[in-house]
Amino acid sequence: MLLQVPGVLSAVQVQQCRELLDAAAWIDGSSTAGTQSAQVKNNQQLPEQSPVTRRLQPVVLEALLHSALFYTAALPKKIFPPLFNCYRGTNNSFGKHVDNAMRTHVATGYRVRSDLSATLFLSDPDEYAGGELVIEDTFGEQRIKLPAGDLVLYPSSSIHRVEPVTHGARLASFMWIESMVRDNAQRRLLFELDMAVMGVRKDQGESSNSVKLTACYHNLLRMSADS
Repeated sequence: MLLQVPGVLSAVQVQQCRELLDAAAWIDGSSTAGTQSAQVKNNQQLPEQSPVTRRLQPVVLEALLHSALFYTAALPKKIFPPLFNCYRGTNNSFGKHVDNAMRTHVATGYRVRSDLSATLFLSDPDEYAGGELVIEDTFGEQRIKLPAGDLVLYPSSSIHRVEPVTHGARLASFMWIESMVRDNAQRRLLFELDMAVMGVRKDQGESSNSVKLTACYHNLLRMSADS
């Protein structure tokens, strides 16, 4: 399932992030890539232990956990501490790759199974040319370029790439999520059921049927969730 989550960060929060990122010291992004990805990764990234990274990570994490749409879609069990990248100049692309199944935080040893990947855009589309996130799924290639503050969520098993940025700069935060429900198909059905239940409650108000549907959702989640 590929899902756009709008307004994860407000315009004010985006501006605050941008001010810190504009003054940050960036490194070669390939230093954090796996063996295969490093061959096609050509961008800049903030070090995991950068003061700017550590200052912005709680901002992004808090925003994610306050997004009801993100939560019901991802059903997060663990979230890898958000990282930050930049595509500009000669460091402007990331070729076809698939994310590693396990991600380990260098400093803490914190490990996350990557069920879902997420990109939180910190630059508006009119600030740069190119730079689309291209995700291959069962319906073909999906080309993603969202307003600053919006996030795209997609299965980490997807082959994806970032097209070359030919003008301007593309700033983003990215992270991986270990879901309580590791199976993509089960997670999608639970998401669709939860959205349908919310629609029934909105249109018809609380009723015995809405309570029964809510109970079905939570009982299915109990059956599917990792302990």
